[in-house]
Amino acid sequence: MISEIEVEDLHLHLGPRSSGIDALDGVSLHVDRGERLGLVGESGSGKSTLLKVMMALREPDSGVVRFRGRPLSDAATVRDLRRSVAIVFQDPRSSLDPRMNIGQAITEPLRSPVALRMTRQERKDRLTKVMTDVGLDPEATSRFPHEFSGGQRQRIAIARALVTEPDVLLADEPVSALDVSVRAQVLNLLNDLVSERGLTMVFVSHDLTVVRHLCDTVAVMSAGRIVERGRLSEVYRDPQHEVTQELLAAIPHLRVDDSTL
Repeated sequence: MISEIEVEDLHLHLGPRSSGIDALDGVSLHVDRGERLGLVGESGSGKSTLLKVMMALREPDSGVVRFRGRPLSDAATVRDLRRSVAIVFQDPRSSLDPRMNIGQAITEPLRSPVALRMTRQERKDRLTKVMTDVGLDPEATSRFPHEFSGGQRQRIAIARALVTEPDVLLADEPVSALDVSVRAQVLNLLNDLVSERGLTMVFVSHDLTVVRHLCDTVAVMSAGRIVERGRLSEVYRDPQHEVTQELLAAIPHLRVDDSTL
């Protein structure tokens, strides 16, 4: 089976060659169609950098990124990636343009050069549907991001990602900037949307309890490398790497029940 996204031996050095860091140090990983992969690790492990390379937002120093078997060195493949893969960033305050009302912000991807051509009415219908899907009032399109709560802004960011009807969703710690009281709501929303739409997902987090809620496989990163990879139930039950063991040990009163995985 051809993977949706595959990376092979990725290297990316940040900062001066003599004193910088290896954000990615020989990373190889594949994400299969329909998979829900949790990408976890401590801060600075390279998780978000890897996600940006997968989305062609950063270029590695060396290594190969493939989308459905084709390398991103081909411009046509990058265009296909942009149509089929969407990303939700950590903080909607920085990912949403404050000068755009939310109707403009959500539908902006539909006006990009790689988007399919749509009429004004088709865009309006798509906007209404996606806002309803994420639990927002479709009548609020003229309001601006600052008029919404943090949880609502992240719903707007999710709507923006889903408006193109992608096949793959990349989520870069999308609940870590939210109040604890609304995290569960946004996580449940993501879980429902991914299930209903049959999406492939890569979910970046430092919190293994969040990953347990959403994902079926997990990859653990440390110092720019993948140090453990496997089915979520197996990794939780018998973690092999010390980094995984430390992440699990940091969760208070975590009990692994096979019936819930």
